[in-house]
Amino acid sequence: MSTAARGNIIINQVYKKYGAHLALQDISLNIPGGSVTVIIGPSGSGKTTLLRTINHLEKVDNGFIQIDGEFIGYKNKGNKLYELAEKDLLKQRESVGYVFQNFNLFPHLTVLQNIIEAPIARKLLSKADAIHKAKQLLEIVGLSDKINAWPKQLSGGQQQRVAIARALALDPKVILFDEPTSALDPELVGDVLNVIRDLARLGKTLVIVTHEIAFAREVADYIVFMDQGRVIEQGYTRQILEQAEQQRTRDFLSRVL
Repeated sequence: MSTAARGNIIINQVYKKYGAHLALQDISLNIPGGSVTVIIGPSGSGKTTLLRTINHLEKVDNGFIQIDGEFIGYKNKGNKLYELAEKDLLKQRESVGYVFQNFNLFPHLTVLQNIIEAPIARKLLSKADAIHKAKQLLEIVGLSDKINAWPKQLSGGQQQRVAIARALALDPKVILFDEPTSALDPELVGDVLNVIRDLARLGKTLVIVTHEIAFAREVADYIVFMDQGRVIEQGYTRQILEQAEQQRTRDFLSRVL
């Protein structure tokens, strides 16, 4: 498989129910490797649920998701899909980083320990190599001086940048961002968006749920608009933001632009 295709995501006719509520309805997307896709839509439209299915934090009820041809959460045997064992699922998740709204740093670990824990625990890097990589990542996110700080000593924006460095520590081919600036004070948003901007230039596949439409205009290759668990419209960023075909998309954008 060519390097250019690394991180290609195929979402095929995915459904997800919570009791009687249909959270995702017949979602199909093809997200090219190395692209930046932003998912927008009103609250409750299924954006976060869709993001969580991409690394099997949420199990789909119907349909399937593949990254570079590999089924996510399942193995294909005799044209039937069987759910992966937990250890195999954890191994698979190494290639899909996830940055949460609320940082989810371990409060009892320093910044350095938060970043090196997973690569060492999963025997991907020696401790020395993990520390070396962590220092490089902290430089990328502009926090080299916070290497020995505790999460509680950091601002929200700094914690989110550490969370991004932690997601990068496993060298994932896909990084999922779930409203990465929604829990931040307005003056801290810019620093986090700058880091994501830099990641977009590294050629990793980024899928970002956000309300920051101006940011989406600047960094996204593609925009997906969701409402009531469905993809209403998808396309190139400029096309969606300036010439949306669906009235529902135009109504939403008229309120947020």
